[in-house]
Amino acid sequence: MTEQTSLKVQLIQVDPELEGQRIDNFLRTQLKGVPKSLIYRVLRKGEVRVNKKRVKPDYKLQAEDLVRIPPLKVAEKSDAPSVKLDKVAGLEQHILYEDELLIAINKPSGMAVHGGSGLSFGVIEALRALRPQQKFLELVHRLDRDTSGCLLVAKRRSSLKALHEQLRDKTVDKRYQALVAGHWPDSRNKVRAPLKKNILKSGERMVSVSPDGKESETRYQILERFQNATLVEAFPVTGRTHQIRVHCLHAGHAIAGDDKYGDEEFNQLTTGIGLKRLFLHAFTLSFVHPKTEQTMRIEAPLAPELHAALVKMRER
Repeated sequence: MTEQTSLKVQLIQVDPELEGQRIDNFLRTQLKGVPKSLIYRVLRKGEVRVNKKRVKPDYKLQAEDLVRIPPLKVAEKSDAPSVKLDKVAGLEQHILYEDELLIAINKPSGMAVHGGSGLSFGVIEALRALRPQQKFLELVHRLDRDTSGCLLVAKRRSSLKALHEQLRDKTVDKRYQALVAGHWPDSRNKVRAPLKKNILKSGERMVSVSPDGKESETRYQILERFQNATLVEAFPVTGRTHQIRVHCLHAGHAIAGDDKYGDEEFNQLTTGIGLKRLFLHAFTLSFVHPKTEQTMRIEAPLAPELHAALVKMRER
């Protein structure tokens, strides 16, 4: 990555839209490519000033605050993904809904929501490249890299805060469709099992059911039965990492195409009918629009390969 030195002191007046944001998060957005350690160092040394005063990293910005940022090395802006890349340009076709406050996108499987861990870019970086005039674009929530479906992106800080409040209050309704191994019992409409996250030496995240894990609950409904599989709707009451995948495994019905928590024999069967990805799809997302206060229901149609897999399962 090439770097350029910012030789000038920057003076930035805080937009009212950013009121309430922590100064460390504000600096991370303003100084793309600058390591977090350097941002905290200049804050600690008092080189960053707000209204000519030193501030701590947790200082919450007020509208019209004047922020002084010292000269720093920042990554060149050309490091953004090119809009000519097929994956970036193709995202435009995946947009399900857009207005002045938010974007809802049908995230493709295999694309991370953001760059990092060896990935040059994800959905959010691609959207920023597609919308260079948009000052603010942030993920409202996340989806696993291999999971497809409804993903919300906020275009204003106020809408991000409003939607985060709904997520905390559990008023956002997220429904997933998953193809699982075996016959899901009619009597099983929920899985409650505490989940614990572990980071392996490789940096990979693995989640397991553990007595000292965080309380987690997923509710289930049967949508369709097949000879040796079931299509279920999953509603995560809590929002833990890999929750639906681990809860399905815990219930004895692993999700098709799951290379981390899957069933090898079932995966061979679904590979045999042409399924080469995880069959977990965020099908619908319901929330209250931050401005109109109307209930929105976004629906992401199944990708062609998931639809084709269901057709093959019906033929068996």
